[in-house]
Amino acid sequence: MIAASVFDKYGQNIADAEVQIGALRKRINGNSLLRLTTIIGGGAALFVAVQSENIWLVFVLFFVVIVFFMGLVWRQSKLEARKATWEDFLVVNQNEIAIAGGESNRYPHGQDFMDSRHPYSSDLDIFGSSSLFARINRCATPQANRLLADWLSGPADRLTIGERQHVIKELAEDIEWCQQFQAKLVFNLSLRGDFKQQFTRFLENTKRGFGNDFLRLYVKAVPWLMALVISLAIFFPAFSALAIFLALAHLLVAMGFGGRVNHISGQVDRAGQLLGAFARSFEQIERRTWQSRLSKALSVSLYSAGDNKSISSVFRELAGLIDRLDYRLNMLVGAVLNMAALWDFRQVFAILDWRKQYGNEILAAFDVVAEFEGLVSLATLSRNHPKWAFPEIIESTKPIVTVTNLSHPLISFNTAVANDYQMDSHYVALITGSNMAGKSTFLRTVGINAVLAYCGAPVCGEQMRLSVFRLVTYMRIADSLNESTSTFKAELNRIQLVLQAVKTQPDTFFLIDEMLRGTNSKDKYLGSKAIIKQLIADGGVGMVATHDLQLAKLADEYPHVLANFHFDIQVREGEMFFDYKLKPGECTIFNASLLLKNIGIDVME
Repeated sequence: MIAASVFDKYGQNIADAEVQIGALRKRINGNSLLRLTTIIGGGAALFVAVQSENIWLVFVLFFVVIVFFMGLVWRQSKLEARKATWEDFLVVNQNEIAIAGGESNRYPHGQDFMDSRHPYSSDLDIFGSSSLFARINRCATPQANRLLADWLSGPADRLTIGERQHVIKELAEDIEWCQQFQAKLVFNLSLRGDFKQQFTRFLENTKRGFGNDFLRLYVKAVPWLMALVISLAIFFPAFSALAIFLALAHLLVAMGFGGRVNHISGQVDRAGQLLGAFARSFEQIERRTWQSRLSKALSVSLYSAGDNKSISSVFRELAGLIDRLDYRLNMLVGAVLNMAALWDFRQVFAILDWRKQYGNEILAAFDVVAEFEGLVSLATLSRNHPKWAFPEIIESTKPIVTVTNLSHPLISFNTAVANDYQMDSHYVALITGSNMAGKSTFLRTVGINAVLAYCGAPVCGEQMRLSVFRLVTYMRIADSLNESTSTFKAELNRIQLVLQAVKTQPDTFFLIDEMLRGTNSKDKYLGSKAIIKQLIADGGVGMVATHDLQLAKLADEYPHVLANFHFDIQVREGEMFFDYKLKPGECTIFNASLLLKNIGIDVME
């Protein structure tokens, strides 16, 4: 349930964005009409000037029309950019409202990270539709999605968890910064492929050069040479022919090298616009005064080691070069610029020089942005749920798990039932109970909140204290026709994974829900009992949920190691009532016969 004040803020942001977008749309339409008027009016004026046979009037008019038209194009691009910025801001806020209303998140749901062989992600609904990842993700770039998936796939160390918590708390209090940061990167959701990988290929592709030293020197001299020849032509008409000859020669040379220029331009594929967008996100990180140690370290890393330039200015420099190279896409403007200054060559040489100067050292900047995307995702979770608590991660030689009013983060606030639990004087909690009483949900509640805790996020509860564990689960076991695996064989494979993890990794915490479902009741009991004894012998720590009440007797055999808990039901006048509350001791009331009776089957005593 999103806090009302935050919900109101999202709604106000949506209203403000819609007003700004409407105003900008009107200005853009007016500017487009002015561009059309300039083309028609300028063409008419040039026609009249040509009829007057005044060559200088033609030149002046042509120059004025071109400059004015380019100014309108520049203005149009600025207005479009501002409109796109507000549209992205609108998308960010609409997404928060949609998620609060139970709709799907616009950001990726993490299907690519689903892995049935992972120690816990499938059982705890970490990835995929209706998953934890789908609920919390606000990462637009592929590398940020991978990073957030890594955070949810294994525990960080205690120091890292604490540092992330500090940044998340810092960001949760600054909704404006977070949403502006998201808006600057939301364009990545519509991109195909990974821009960092494309950019890496551009930086590494140094085999094919361009031009030679003489051409470089000539390109530097061209603007001065053309300015000199045109100036001489004003006073000495004989130089007019030379000016025309040089202009046409430059144009033909530029056309001849067009394929090479296109090859270099194609290596960065829309990089001008994209780098400009990334530069704005870098700049936003650089300009903020950070408080936490981790955020300060990430911000400081956004500076080039060579000349201590900020990465935003370095990227903006390249974005500007590529944008200027794209002027050639307008045939009229490109022709004039190449005739006057061999424009394409100048920009290509500048881009190659930029690549040589900065190279691969700036690729780490993309990883910094990705880390902030992940932190903003978790900060958004904290802001939207201000009553969720940040867990206390304990450094201890003995396992610690204490939770107060802990609920499942993917269950609706209105229906979720919170529970308390403390690992006190035991290492294994054996949880018995009736069907549908809440055993499986409680195990998943502990597991999924531990996943949140270990990546630095708040948990869905009032308090959580725990030491760092490696989670491993045994819950959803299914057969596989593709792998010719029966249910029982799949169970054996999974229990082997759990046993191996407990045996080889002392910091393992297991969550086991109803072992050996694919065999008869006698083998199920004997096998489950043997497995629990093996887990205890190997120093295992965790929880086991079962319907088999006989297993509760193990508490007598392993005092101070195994403790019984249960979920029960209340039966009133033949009706069942569930409170879904964890209670100490073993369960004494079961409901299978009542459930069968509800569907018309009487179970005889």
